Amino acid sequence: MDPTIVSSEDEIDLGELLDILADNKKLIAVITFIACVTGIAFAYLSKPIFRADGLLQIKENSPSMIEQLDLLTSFIESKTPVQAEIELIKSRMILGKTIENLHLDVIATPRFFPLVGNSVARLLQRFNEGDSLSMPLLGFSQYAWGGEAIQVDTLEVPASWKNEVIVLQATGKNQYRLIYQDEIILEGEVGKLAIKKPEGYSEPIKIFIANLKARPETLFTLIRRSEGEALRLLKEVLSVTEVGKNTGILELSMESEKPEEAVRIINEIANTYLQQNVEQKSAESQKTLEFLEKQLPALKEQLETAINVLNNYRIRKGSINLDLETQNILTSTVELSTQVTLLQQKRDELRQKFTESHPSIVAIDKQIGRLQAQINALDKKIGVLPETQQIILRLSRDVEVNSELYTTLLNHAQTIRVAKAGTVGNVRIVDYAIPPELPVKPKKMLVMAIALMAGLLLGVIAAFARRSLNRGIKDPNIIERVLNIPVYTTIQHSQTQKLLEKKLKGKSKPDNHFPLLALEDPEDLAVESLRSLRTTLHFAFLEASNNIIMITGPSPGIGKTFVAANLATVMAIAGKKILLIDGDLRRGTLHKYLCQDRDNGLSELISQAIDLDEVIKPILQANIDFVSTGKIPPNPSELLLHERFEHFLETASKRYDLIIIDSPPILAATDAAIIGRLASVSLMVVKAETHPERELEQSAKKLVQAGVNLKGVIFNDMPGTLLNQRYGQYVYQYDYRRKE
Repeated sequence: MDPTIVSSEDEIDLGELLDILADNKKLIAVITFIACVTGIAFAYLSKPIFRADGLLQIKENSPSMIEQLDLLTSFIESKTPVQAEIELIKSRMILGKTIENLHLDVIATPRFFPLVGNSVARLLQRFNEGDSLSMPLLGFSQYAWGGEAIQVDTLEVPASWKNEVIVLQATGKNQYRLIYQDEIILEGEVGKLAIKKPEGYSEPIKIFIANLKARPETLFTLIRRSEGEALRLLKEVLSVTEVGKNTGILELSMESEKPEEAVRIINEIANTYLQQNVEQKSAESQKTLEFLEKQLPALKEQLETAINVLNNYRIRKGSINLDLETQNILTSTVELSTQVTLLQQKRDELRQKFTESHPSIVAIDKQIGRLQAQINALDKKIGVLPETQQIILRLSRDVEVNSELYTTLLNHAQTIRVAKAGTVGNVRIVDYAIPPELPVKPKKMLVMAIALMAGLLLGVIAAFARRSLNRGIKDPNIIERVLNIPVYTTIQHSQTQKLLEKKLKGKSKPDNHFPLLALEDPEDLAVESLRSLRTTLHFAFLEASNNIIMITGPSPGIGKTFVAANLATVMAIAGKKILLIDGDLRRGTLHKYLCQDRDNGLSELISQAIDLDEVIKPILQANIDFVSTGKIPPNPSELLLHERFEHFLETASKRYDLIIIDSPPILAATDAAIIGRLASVSLMVVKAETHPERELEQSAKKLVQAGVNLKGVIFNDMPGTLLNQRYGQYVYQYDYRRKE
């Protein structure tokens, strides 16, 4: 073969790929349709999911009344990272309180019909007026069909029953009963607390139904979640994220089938977190206040003792006035001693949190050391004063220091009490959650678009998978190499023929319009291939013993009837006198192509029911004569073996230039081997991309063993792309000739 007209196996032929898609367009359409229907069903039958969200603001702590005090209260922490606040919101302290307040550990839902019950209930509820209950379908009154509601405020069960399903069944007006493991364990009334201790359990069952709206026999599913399971489920649907970067704005959101419930949960979490934040700030103030209140009584006692000692000494020694220099020393000593005492108190407070090596404590120790050095220097000055003045100075210093400390701490304690009473946390609720109007899932248009794209993709994949799994031969050169039999012609796939076959299938009665491609579109490439076959057969008959051609094939549905009918027409157009015989006495359909009746045909001729002239049906439009199968006999092989069939062919051979016999598939019956022995030329029709090598080998072997003269192969229904690849030059010349 000329390598210039064969495409390289390493190249991707876009035309061939498009041809694969065109051949499998029905498969792609069916898969796409199924995917679209599935997508539409999912979009409209899935439970709608709503999203509720709220906003919190985490503010940086500005200097408060407490923080504006002196060093005693300046070590209160002033800033908390936003990520820490997010984890705090997700903590058991916040979510556990929310679960407890809203009874989220109790799950109570109506029981719907399996698979589609929930969707049907929502649909029926749309047509109900007000809050009325939908009528049960198909008599399934135990299921909910729309409008059912239940509110369980209390549900306490034994520990082993937690996370287990308990069935509640409405039994009448405001009456119900609980069923666990197919046993009735309790009966109660709506609005009343029901308590019962099951046999074998130490813990009782307590249930309080605040509201129950359902028909009798309607079932509900109750589940008492454990604390850990309830927390896990709430964390799965709760999302806490910071809006933007370093904004301090947190968004709380969750998705739920019940929008009102989602709103309640988000708002309860926000309120619980806000309350906790305020309580935390108040607790810090309370701790500082408690520390000060422990110091005040001791300082008051020290002050009173110092005043008494000073007064007693003055009484004994008389009134002594200090000069100006001594008065300045007293003032400086009092200030330094007060600072040292305050620093020591602050150090004691920090020691409750940190070790001796902490930088804050080390810094305070250094400050105390410096102040103590200054006090020691003043003590040296006091040491040179007269004894009486020294004693008066020291006693006065003790009174002044204790008075200053007591007054300062008393003011601090009062300030903290005021600050504690007006404590405001660093959290602010910006937006409370509101009921959403539209669901966020499923997004119907997106789901349907994805379904369409997925359907097309799966269809394309299925088409190529089908092609890859098809091991049929698509190159006629392989046939010649495997069978050592020449391929007489290659017939291209014809779109016109497909339209003609559709018309043929739609006919209930024969008419005078023949769906023959050779007559409908004589310039079709398939017809041109048959003309090429006509030329080849002219040389094949030079050494033939008779003018009979048998056309067979390996299996049904490969187009041998099409080849036989149109080849006969092409031969007749060339001026030959043609007799076309439908030799398939099992499933022959050639009469449909020629719009004739099956009756009075070959089977009646062989059985001597009618004469030769009675079986021949002239087809004037095609200028050929035709013999149908006749009535389908019970023993077609035995009938064809009869000598009258051979005699019929000998007689007809003298009256016609060429006899073409359409026979059954060789692998389906032995009829083709019987007919082929009587024909000088036998042709085997092979459909492109249909037959594996083994099937063709078996077909050729069976014909040869029966003594059939298998002259060649007709490669039928080759896709246009493959034909153009192998015979592009010929197709181009033919099209060019036809345009001229």
